[in-house]
Amino acid sequence: MTFLAIDVGNTRLKWAVYDQAVPGAPALAQGAEFLEHLDKLADGAWQSLAAPSRMLGCCVAGDAVKRRVEEQMEELWSVSAHWVVASDSEAGVTNGYDHPTRLGADRWVAMVGARQRLLASGAPRPMVIVMVGTAVTVEAVDATGRFLGGLILPGHGIMLRALTSGTAGLHVPTGDVRPFPTNTSDALTSGGTYAISGAIERMVQHVTAHCGEPPACYMTGGAGWKMAPHLAVPFELVDSLIFDGLLVIAHSRSSSAG
Repeated sequence: MTFLAIDVGNTRLKWAVYDQAVPGAPALAQGAEFLEHLDKLADGAWQSLAAPSRMLGCCVAGDAVKRRVEEQMEELWSVSAHWVVASDSEAGVTNGYDHPTRLGADRWVAMVGARQRLLASGAPRPMVIVMVGTAVTVEAVDATGRFLGGLILPGHGIMLRALTSGTAGLHVPTGDVRPFPTNTSDALTSGGTYAISGAIERMVQHVTAHCGEPPACYMTGGAGWKMAPHLAVPFELVDSLIFDGLLVIAHSRSSSAG
């Protein structure tokens, strides 16, 4: 009676299997696959897994990719695929987006996971949740769990590709983050890093001013470890934040249904 959680991003699919859908449950198995290799899941990483009794996922890569994932599942198991769509409210988080269902599922699930982590460690307070991947998102949530709004900006790779395609002579290797870059490689890497960190720190300022207290700050995503050392405010780096959110949502829905 296991639970399969799936997070399909713009570049990779991440998955994890749990004994049951309970917040904080340890993963029994987990892995990742690049989207161009999704068709190998049924013959590879998933082949040795016992059939899950439930599945819940979030996908930002479009319906065609979602269908490819479902086809891999159908080759092995009879479990139904369920995908999170942002709603007006879920598991203690209220959606303040102008059109709630248009909010990215990964952003929504990460907020739910962060809220659960916050409440497990102490009293409610505002939050800033950052996901650093192909794109970067920066979300603001108040102490009551209401999503106030968020930022979307390009990740490092998109920034660099935009510069190299639009500017002559910038085809240089990746550099290091420096306070005062003195070569083009370092200038490009430092520029992208400080652009992202500046947006994050500005959101922290907004939330502090709006809510009257500094927020708890969480960071996740494949490139989160690169950003964390270059921020002027402390962040907790949580690799499993979307999986945490999927566990909370699955548990909340089963409790409501029961």
